[in-house]
Amino acid sequence: MEELARKFRAINPEYFDFLVKWQENVLYPAYGIMGLAILLYILYRIKYTSLKSMKEKFDHISQKEIKRLSLVHILIGASFFVAFNYAIVENVARAPMWFGIRFFIGVCIGVLYSYVALLILKYSWAARIHKKLRLLRYTPRTNPKTGNRMKLLSEEDEDAYLDEGMQAEENVFSVDYDVWIDERSGDTIIEKYAGHLTALECDRCGFQTLKLEKEEIVKEVTETEDGELLKEYKCSYCKRVKRNSVILSHKIRQDVSVGRLVDNPLDQDEHIVTVKLDLFSNNNDHFSYEFQNLKEAKKFLEEFDFEKIKDKVTQRQS
Repeated sequence: MEELARKFRAINPEYFDFLVKWQENVLYPAYGIMGLAILLYILYRIKYTSLKSMKEKFDHISQKEIKRLSLVHILIGASFFVAFNYAIVENVARAPMWFGIRFFIGVCIGVLYSYVALLILKYSWAARIHKKLRLLRYTPRTNPKTGNRMKLLSEEDEDAYLDEGMQAEENVFSVDYDVWIDERSGDTIIEKYAGHLTALECDRCGFQTLKLEKEEIVKEVTETEDGELLKEYKCSYCKRVKRNSVILSHKIRQDVSVGRLVDNPLDQDEHIVTVKLDLFSNNNDHFSYEFQNLKEAKKFLEEFDFEKIKDKVTQRQS
């Protein structure tokens, strides 16, 4: 820094004094942000290892791992941005313009790192988490009372241990229950997991069995006025009926009337209020599903197995 002082202070003393103070202090925030990222990850791992049951670990990973790792990598990207603003001092000392250039490049580096890290988490890491969750879900349980190894019951055998509300939730595929039994003592453990489809929670019985039964347009959409769609939901367990009105935007009709083409209508999330799927097989089997948003529909299609759903429905009906 002494060489730089002799070389550049005479050119712009105020800027050079500012740069000296900047260089002396800029690394402290970088260390602090990186330390916070490491601390958040360590706390996450400590929490995970402190959980005793496989179900608790399953919920912890499925609900928090992607979010926590995303935050950690965003902080790391921010620390890279700050740390880069400590580099190439001699060039930056020449003029304030170079300080701005270094700052801009630092932003690019931080954003690029965070973006790539989030893409990896979304695609590559998500597959790894899926394998980890399957392992946690289907690893044989141990009876906490007796220490005996427990057995996972099949779909047809587990109904004897589920009440009517639980069976109703499984019938609409909103919830999936696993029943583990200690065959020596008869003790059971029932674990609840999210199903392939999402049903609303009934405000009367509390089960996730409230599904859309029918919908009716009570007011047509015009060129200048919004329309109204009346949706009727029914609980498959307690038979509670609930109605909800949805406003249909006239802007969509305007888009259609001017002939605007949409490459992929499923990407227009702000226009979608309901996604309905009708599935037909070569054997004339027909299943109809309705989703509350596009994300649920995409998730269902990614995991869809026609034969598996057909077998499950057949088991429930029998």
